[in-house]
Amino acid sequence: MALRMWASSTANALKLSSSASKSHLLPAFSISRCFSSVLEGLKYANSHEWVKHEGSVATIGISDHAQDHLGEVVFVELPEEKSSVSKEKNFGAVESVKATSEIISPISGEVIEVNTKLADSPGLINSSPYEEGWMIKVKPSNPAELESLMGPKEYTKFCEEEDAAH
Repeated sequence: MALRMWASSTANALKLSSSASKSHLLPAFSISRCFSSVLEGLKYANSHEWVKHEGSVATIGISDHAQDHLGEVVFVELPEEKSSVSKEKNFGAVESVKATSEIISPISGEVIEVNTKLADSPGLINSSPYEEGWMIKVKPSNPAELESLMGPKEYTKFCEEEDAAH
């Protein structure tokens, strides 16, 4: 209980709120019990990737929860532009000081852009997983796949249950 009170007072002191965010990319966030941010307006896979779908483009990255569990990211392997990704298939890898983890695509489509900044600055995944740390932009081949992903509330609950099981 004391930890929750500390988190709440810290969030208030830092002026963190779920109703207002200055980010142009993401409208709002909440802080889960594990202190990872989960953002409104995104969809989440149970493998901890996120998707922001705008028009004909879907931006994909790994969640704050995932980067927190990985630790300091030191290398990122991503696909080439114009390659294809498939739902629930590996499209790259993230290497941290703790381990190397596959990145699983939450949707299928053609890669139209790769975040080349991550080659020189893989730590952007840690410092800004939802903004500067995005990985790829995809033209979805089956937009209906987005419906199978979790919203922020479901993902927060999923993470809490997963953490409690470990």
